[in-house]
Amino acid sequence: MFVRDFMTANPVVVSPDTPIQEALKLMKDHGFGRLPVCSDGKLVGILTEADVMKVSPSPATTLSVYEINYLVSKVKVSEAMTKSPVTVSPDDTVEYAVLVMRDNKIGGVPVMDGDKLVGIITESNVFEALIEMLGFRRAGVRITIDVPDKVGVIAQIADLIKQHGVSIISLATYTKPESDLASLVVRVATDDASSIVSAVEEIGYKVVHVTASS
Repeated sequence: MFVRDFMTANPVVVSPDTPIQEALKLMKDHGFGRLPVCSDGKLVGILTEADVMKVSPSPATTLSVYEINYLVSKVKVSEAMTKSPVTVSPDDTVEYAVLVMRDNKIGGVPVMDGDKLVGIITESNVFEALIEMLGFRRAGVRITIDVPDKVGVIAQIADLIKQHGVSIISLATYTKPESDLASLVVRVATDDASSIVSAVEEIGYKVVHVTASS
């Protein structure tokens, strides 16, 4: 799954000279958490709600509301934005975008196709990608199995499910910390996986959780 499949294309942008109040209104009106900043068609920064708070007067200020509004009205986006933001490409994987956001402790990144801003991918987009990737919206049964972390286990269980004439919706694994076991989470396209569960246990694996979704 690639960034281009889940990004918000043609995002709303502001210029460095946009008043901060105007940018903040855009964010509030559209529910945005961030806005790319472009000058002459080039990405020069990104503005987030946290950036806006940094240039806003402290709640403990003794200024009147009129003085505060006057001061804030004079602030431009260029004075608050994060310059030279981290970006990703539309051809990057969603997983890579997640790592970029996590490693940089940010909630979204502009998507650049060469020098052209073509989109933005945020935590919300990533959540949608995860839902699609793991088939959360499809009816079926989710089975969690403790398995040894070794070659051939996934193929063995996939073959067992195939023998029962059931399709696999999604499959994911994660290794347990300080353990030689891994958890295999498989979603199967059936409303009754009891025979699959029994077969898995018969070949020596522990089924730790089973739940159905519709």
